[in-house]
Amino acid sequence: MTENPTQNLVVNPPEMAKAVGFSHAVVAGPGRTVYLAGQVSFDPESRVVGDTWVEQFDVAMGNLMTALAGAGGRPEHMVWMQIFTVDVPAYRAARAELGPIYQRHMGRHYPAMSLLGLSELADEGALLEITGIAVVPD
Repeated sequence: MTENPTQNLVVNPPEMAKAVGFSHAVVAGPGRTVYLAGQVSFDPESRVVGDTWVEQFDVAMGNLMTALAGAGGRPEHMVWMQIFTVDVPAYRAARAELGPIYQRHMGRHYPAMSLLGLSELADEGALLEITGIAVVPD
């Protein structure tokens, strides 16, 4: 278990598989809970931008962090994230490129998270959508 300055407790039990790029569990500390809507790679005119999984991930993460900042939060306040994608193989192929992009948006903070494959997203052309929950200290 690891505490961080946001009073959230990261839990990665040693008897479980090593958590790489995520945490197995996060116990949220006191604060205001912020529920972040699913973000795709929309530009300000609501157009999907980016042709590749990597490009869309970068824009969607930026949109998620902008929404969080608008609610008074920072990346380290994230306790949970879900990534939905219509192209899991593209995610797997892009893993090496995603680390630096993730760290630019989130630093070395890894909330509890999952990636789920599905057949379609609401926004035509979107390859992925990212949602999350943050707990912003009072």
